[in-house]
Amino acid sequence: MAAPPSPSNRKFLGRLSLPERNFVADALRTETVGGIFLLFAAIAALIWANSPLRDSYESVSHFHVGPEFLGLNLSVQHWAADGLLAVFFFVAGIELKRELVAGELRDPKAALLPVAAALCGMAAPALVYTLTNVLGQGSLGGWAVPTATDIAFALAVLAVLGTSLPSALRAFLLTLAVVDDLFAILIIAVFFTDQLNFAALGGAVAGLAVFWVLLRKGVRGWYVYVPLALVIWGLMYNSGVHATIAGVAMGLMLRCHRHEGEAHSPGEHIEHLVRPLSAGLAVPVFALFSAGVAVSGGALGEVFTRPETLGVVLGLVLGKAIGVFGGTWLTARFTRASLSEDLAWPDVLAVSSLAGIGFTVSLLIGELAFADDPTLTAEVKAAVLVGSLIAAVVAGTLLKIRNAKYRALCEAEERDEDLDGIPDIYEQENPAYHLRMAEIYERKAAEHRRLAEVTGGAGVEDRGPA
Repeated sequence: MAAPPSPSNRKFLGRLSLPERNFVADALRTETVGGIFLLFAAIAALIWANSPLRDSYESVSHFHVGPEFLGLNLSVQHWAADGLLAVFFFVAGIELKRELVAGELRDPKAALLPVAAALCGMAAPALVYTLTNVLGQGSLGGWAVPTATDIAFALAVLAVLGTSLPSALRAFLLTLAVVDDLFAILIIAVFFTDQLNFAALGGAVAGLAVFWVLLRKGVRGWYVYVPLALVIWGLMYNSGVHATIAGVAMGLMLRCHRHEGEAHSPGEHIEHLVRPLSAGLAVPVFALFSAGVAVSGGALGEVFTRPETLGVVLGLVLGKAIGVFGGTWLTARFTRASLSEDLAWPDVLAVSSLAGIGFTVSLLIGELAFADDPTLTAEVKAAVLVGSLIAAVVAGTLLKIRNAKYRALCEAEERDEDLDGIPDIYEQENPAYHLRMAEIYERKAAEHRRLAEVTGGAGVEDRGPA
């Protein structure tokens, strides 16, 4: 099996190692299916909120349930945003931990490109939003709305378009989104925490400490961790810090490196169990109760005239593409990293445009940024939907132009002529592989010689006298 490329000769968007490729394929397969559910949930929300049954949508969204004496008498919409999204951020925390200890971010040189791309991809949209609102005399409170990338929605767009992206491009998008999620979490924790309840926060920290000790002691059993996680989440919610931070913190505590004799680390095992719940239930339900905004010709027109909403659209469509592409190009220009020979910079631009699909976290930040103005909150949500749609169309167009090239690269990555379950491209330095291939070619050559003799004999007989 070919060894993974060393950091000194590593190509940007070059071939992944086989274990990393398999992990990315499994992760993206689940995220793609979840993204399709997310897409359907968003469409269902829009139809429901703009149908004659729109009053029922509002009634269900604002229906309160939960124990009031624990400070958890929340609306269904808040349960989806603060409760179910904690599961999403829990998986994001595990992904980040795995990337830091065993993935693309474990080596500083390899991590430089996606981290720089993610940082520039968040700074540029924030700058575009700020400039738009300074010039238009709008509110600067929504500067963080266009900074997020929704990996599930982006992959759903790829699935709908049928584009066969090479694994390296998909891995770059995944790593970019993981880093993006980390900084989005920091933004939520730092900028959207108003008043702190230090008693509840201290209890949450103590619960996290117990969680960490139990993990290090090797204690097992969902009946231990699930109730503890619920207590930590409840305390974090009542502390004033956004409750999804609890999910991230617990995800980061899981061990994601394998001990000797382990087929999977605890983090990998739990992620495998929880990811379908996150992608298939938590995020789609959040979308169902967050994406339902009234859409009309006048409302869509206001998206492009009001500075707050225009800033969100321009941030997602232009800011993200410019930021991710510019950060990647500058890092490659001034470091030793170089683009893979199989790909071109327009491919990076296409993925950069795809990063402008900022659905889940953008909707969440929009709710937090304009919590005191329900009308503006709804308009910003509409802007997120419009901006994400435009970014998807632009990215889809760019990807379609290069689809034939992608298909050829994917076929080369998947080819397994010796049928041993390992793609041939990963066995070029394995002598046993070449011996197997030699036997296969010898058998094929012998069969062709036999057919040639049979065909030649028939030709001689045909030329004989009638």
